[in-house]
Amino acid sequence: MKTLLMILGISTLLLASDAPSAYQKCAACHGAAGEKAALGKSRIINTMPKAEIKTALKGYQDGSYGGPMKALMKGQVAGLSEAQIELIAEYIGAQ
Repeated sequence: MKTLLMILGISTLLLASDAPSAYQKCAACHGAAGEKAALGKSRIINTMPKAEIKTALKGYQDGSYGGPMKALMKGQVAGLSEAQIELIAEYIGAQ
């Protein structure tokens, strides 16, 4: 049990350290800390709660979320895994 907890802890730390690279593609439009309105049209994402960021990313993936940039964002998030969405939401929420 102790070993399992240690492995989970180390895995969590490794995933957390990968957040900036998971967010790298996003930074081009949203800014390094999520501080920009992407292409002058999006919300400032670093003001959104983590749960809302996750909902938005998953909604962009399945086409159920978004405004004028819906089609563009669908392509950007299509390949994200559940773990990457979690990392990105955690990273943006911490900014």
